[in-house]
Amino acid sequence: MGIVQTNPQEKLQMSQSNGQPPRPFGIRDKFGYLFGDFGNDFFFMLVMAFLMVFYTDIFHINAATVGVLFMVARLWDAFADVAWGRFIDTRKATAQGKFRPWVLRMSFPLVIVGVLMFAQIPGMSNGFYLAWAFVTYIVWGSLYSTVNIPYGSMASVITDDPVERTTLSSWRTMGSMCASLVINFIGPLVVFVDNEIQADRMFMAAAIFGVLALACYIACYKLTTERIVAPENSAEKVSIGKTMKGLAKNKPLMWILAASLIFMINTMLTQAVNMYLYKDYFSNTAALSLSGLLQTAVVFIAIPFVKPLVTKYGKKEVASAGIGLAAIVYLALFFLKGLPALPFVFISAVGMFGFGFFNLVIWAFVTDVIDYHEFLTGLREDATVYSIYSMARKIGQAIAGGIGGFAIAAIGYKAAAAHQSNEALSGIYGLATLVPAIIYIAIFLILVFLYPLNKKRTNQLALDLAQRRQEKEAK
Repeated sequence: MGIVQTNPQEKLQMSQSNGQPPRPFGIRDKFGYLFGDFGNDFFFMLVMAFLMVFYTDIFHINAATVGVLFMVARLWDAFADVAWGRFIDTRKATAQGKFRPWVLRMSFPLVIVGVLMFAQIPGMSNGFYLAWAFVTYIVWGSLYSTVNIPYGSMASVITDDPVERTTLSSWRTMGSMCASLVINFIGPLVVFVDNEIQADRMFMAAAIFGVLALACYIACYKLTTERIVAPENSAEKVSIGKTMKGLAKNKPLMWILAASLIFMINTMLTQAVNMYLYKDYFSNTAALSLSGLLQTAVVFIAIPFVKPLVTKYGKKEVASAGIGLAAIVYLALFFLKGLPALPFVFISAVGMFGFGFFNLVIWAFVTDVIDYHEFLTGLREDATVYSIYSMARKIGQAIAGGIGGFAIAAIGYKAAAAHQSNEALSGIYGLATLVPAIIYIAIFLILVFLYPLNKKRTNQLALDLAQRRQEKEAK
């Protein structure tokens, strides 16, 4: 069970609960946290899956230029994440909590700009569309940070129990997978006609998903409860130098940053490349929908196994086994060139099942490294630590966006061509199989040999922190 919070949190907890002690952690929090990433990924998945092909095929922007845009925007977002995380950590908690209000406040401008990204204004020049793409995409990314940083930080204050945090991570991933199902399964059926993306259908889909995203953010705000609040005497402003010194000593954070960075490179790259893989290599966008359906299905199959496996073996152990399986599958697919679309989809689903375990526990890793930061420094800086983690993911997205655009251009893809060359098609297949295999092998090695928080050390960390907090409260 989690540690019972005492007097330092009592004032905020009572105000959140109309003078009553906060309700215990339960199913309401799980659904609320699920809805948060459900809302996030309505647009995040939409952007990953369709924005590059929208820019190349509708706005007629060169793929390499799109790569530059993605790289510039993500690098900007990476530093914006840290600035926003630092800003939130210097704010006092309100009666509604420290993080939840920001999710609600910033969701409205985020969704509006997200819809505008997919707006094609008829009759405009290529230069206008290029400028429109740069402005709307960069502003959307900045606003995304203002929602995602407080949302991600919430997990560490909803509960302090390691297993319950793993459950929250799994429910967050379920929310992501639900959005992925809608975007990747229904999306291609809506926005493509005869394997060609349609501007009016794309805008309609973005508007519908925007309304759904807002409903999810409101549900996240209403259903979750923040239970862990830093005592007033520890909430004093701390210099950024002291914070960064503590972060540099946090080895679990450093290695999970490395693993997450290259994982995001793979996720963004393959998501973008898969659109071309099924559209051009297989000439079967319906198979892309099936792939999206199976990707979600295999994760939901994995979900019931996560909690018992993590309880028995630990997060590090379960995640590394899953990512190892994914590496084997994608390496095998690279050597199985010539497969038709459907066998490719079903074999790749096995790899998706493997990395699904990593995805289901990754956010619990983040709450562990936040705790480890407190253990090292005595500072509770949830949003700052989470923003550093988010920064690594954004850098991964920046690299992937740049590499993806340059790679698609380098293999000879021609946006205006009715048919692609054999060299371009072979290059697309290699980007979709060999590159993920290499990345999964790298993540496996990091988790097994370098990330230090195994099951035993994680459980001990929770006990050590509980003792320190009790001693601090007793003073």
